This record gives sequence, structure tokens and C-alpha cells, in this order.
Amino acid sequence: MGMTITEKILADHAGEREVEPGQILNVRVDIALGNDITAPIAIKEFKKVGALKVFDREKIVLLSDHFVPNKDIKSADQAKLIRDFAKEHDLTYYYEVGEMGIEHVLLPEKGIVLPGDLVIGADSHTCTYGALGAFSTGVGSTDLAAAMISGEAWLRVPETIKFVYTGKLNKWVSGKDLILYTIGDIGVDGALYKAMEFTGDVIENLPMASRFTMANMAIEAGGKNGIVVPDKITEEYVTNRAKREYKFYSSDKDARYCDVKEYDVSKIEPQVAFPHLPENTKGISEVGNIPIDQVVIGSCTNGRLEDMRTAARILKGRKAAPYTRLIIIPATQWVYRQSMKEGLFDIFLDANAAISTPTCGPCLGGHMGVLAKGERALATTNRNFVGRMGDPESEVYLANPAIAAASAVLGRIGSPEELQNPGEIDEI
Repeated sequence: MGMTITEKILADHAGEREVEPGQILNVRVDIALGNDITAPIAIKEFKKVGALKVFDREKIVLLSDHFVPNKDIKSADQAKLIRDFAKEHDLTYYYEVGEMGIEHVLLPEKGIVLPGDLVIGADSHTCTYGALGAFSTGVGSTDLAAAMISGEAWLRVPETIKFVYTGKLNKWVSGKDLILYTIGDIGVDGALYKAMEFTGDVIENLPMASRFTMANMAIEAGGKNGIVVPDKITEEYVTNRAKREYKFYSSDKDARYCDVKEYDVSKIEPQVAFPHLPENTKGISEVGNIPIDQVVIGSCTNGRLEDMRTAARILKGRKAAPYTRLIIIPATQWVYRQSMKEGLFDIFLDANAAISTPTCGPCLGGHMGVLAKGERALATTNRNFVGRMGDPESEVYLANPAIAAASAVLGRIGSPEELQNPGEIDEI
């Protein structure tokens, strides 16, 4: 019997010829990741057991991205803890303010995570790297501590659901809409502890930015990991970035799937997830009149250069509506610099947007855009749980960058097609 791409990567990293769903494995880790929220706990556990050194200084990545630039004394202490640990162990990959970026955009950009890797991270959205054809998943801080010491982790082999996307994408529809639609269909626990393998001719032609977005939100369906079989588009992305050798895996034709879901994307319009779960999705035509107080464009889900370009395309020559705050957060220093070079910042500033240094910031209610009681935000982020972006009585709606930018102009959730002279929305 054949194996899926997920099973093959796990088998190779466990030193096994074959594995099957439900099997418990001890696997070799290629990259272990921690941030300013989760790494401090791991570091304390590392020291508690008396460990003296990390297993490999080139396979541990630490960075501060959630509460930086530090918003208070506690967050400054957290950042200092991982800074001191990185210095003590001379870690190759340590990033902070001035060089850092949002982890799940930065690591692929830097060529640190690669196709065929097995990556664990003490952050649930570590599943992002599956877009490269890697097995990547979130773990607890104690698991991160163990991996930093041993270079290994234990995992149960997940069953795989195959998601097949066919047809032609509608205007303004991107990977964000495909994954929101999928989560709306199967629910936030519809892929619980399962691998979500994204396939079909639509995925084969989908740019890396949209693939990253889809893999990023696999966790919002309960998935253990999201993954795309690597191809020419993957190769183009990694070839000049890779820090080391990598391997392309693929699923066998007779691979076992616990379920297969098929979607005709021509029937999918831009999606909006209503509070307070990502599964509460509606097509943009069904949204109705929902005024908003704030729009956030950024995060590990949609803070890439392609997202900045899409937002600029909509905002060019327009301004955010009165009393609607527009916050734009490029995900990395490179995205920031390139956006500036391309003149996108001028468009954003002319639209009365606030542009932030790279940070997770408001996505988790950290800083740079926390909501007050009763306020509503539309965001390109990945979660809209109760109190996620601020007061428990605030509301967060999720959408793609095109819908977010148009909504900032309209002062309510809406589409670029509603803007005056929509034909003037040209390529940036």
C-alpha cells in the first residue's frame, strides 16, 4: 500500500520504511522553533533538567515577534530571556527587532525551512511550512525544550484528508478564501489531528503566498498539519533561498486517505468569517451592512508582499473612511523594504493608514491595534475568537486583503466591486 506525502516524511525522519496512521514515532527534527511567548517556558524547562547545550545550534530558531517592539516590562523580560539564551548557545538563527519578522513568513523567506523538512514549533501556526512540502506542526513548550536538547520529538502518524480544488478562481478570490470556505464546510474540528493535503489543478497553479495562507490555517480546522506536494512553483521559491539541501516528496497514487473533499472554486466568492469562529463563513454577497471601526492587513496569514500589493491596488487614490482605523503590518523587514521601494507606502499613507514595523501585534490582542468594548474589526489574520483582538465584547471578522482594503474605504465590510470606478483598480 502506498503512502501520503505526510507519511513518507514521517517515515524517513523516524528511520522507517513504512508508517501507517495511528503509529507512534520518535522522529528526527530538522528545525525547532520558539518565539517570545513560548520559548521562555521551553528555556526554563531546558535549564530545569540541567541541560548544558542544545543538540544543534543551526537547527534551533528563536525570535521575538509577538509583543515587539516590547510593549511593557513583562514582554521586555521575555525577549531578554531568549536573547540571552541565543547568545549563550551561539544560535545561528536568532532574530529580533530590526532584523526579525513574523516567524512563519520569515523562516521560508530566509530559506531556513525547506521542502521535506520535519519542523516543530511552539506556535500553532507552524503548520504554515507545509506549503513548501514539509511536515510542520505546532507543539507545546515542553516538547520544544525536549527537542532543543535531543533533536527529537514523538508524534502519532495522522490520517490524511485529501482536499481537491478544481475550476477557475473568481475575481478577488485567493488562498484565504479557499481555506475559509473549506473551514466553513468541515468546521473547526473537521480535520482534528489529521493531515490536510491540498491538491487539484487550482492548487497546482496557486502562487506560494496563497499556499502559505492555506497551510497556515489548517490548524483552524483542527488539522495536525496542512501540506502541498512541492512542484515547479515551490522550486522557484526555494532555489535561491535554501540554506541547505532539501527533498521533494509526493503522495503515491495508491496512498490511503480517510476522506476526500472536492470543491469547484468557480462557486466560491470572497469569504468573510463572522465572530467568533473561523467556521462562521459567508460569501461577501451575503454579508449585509456591517460597519467597522478598524481594519488590520498583515499577520503570518496575509502579511506578505503579494498581500501588500493587493491592498495597495485597492487603496490607490482612495482614503480610509472617517472613523475607520486602517493598520498595515508588513510581515518582515524585507516585505517592509520592498513595499517602500515599490511605492506602496505612499499609497497607504495617502489612504490615511498607519504602517507598523513587523510584528504579530494586534492579531493576538498584543498591541498596535487592540480593540475597545463594542468595537468591530475586519482583519486578514487567522482567528476571531472571543477577545482575540481586545475586549471580550469586541468582534473580529476575517477576510482576504482585497476585501479588507475595500472595507477600510467603505467603512463597512464590502467588496472592491462596490467602490466608485472599480475599473480604475489596476495592477500595482
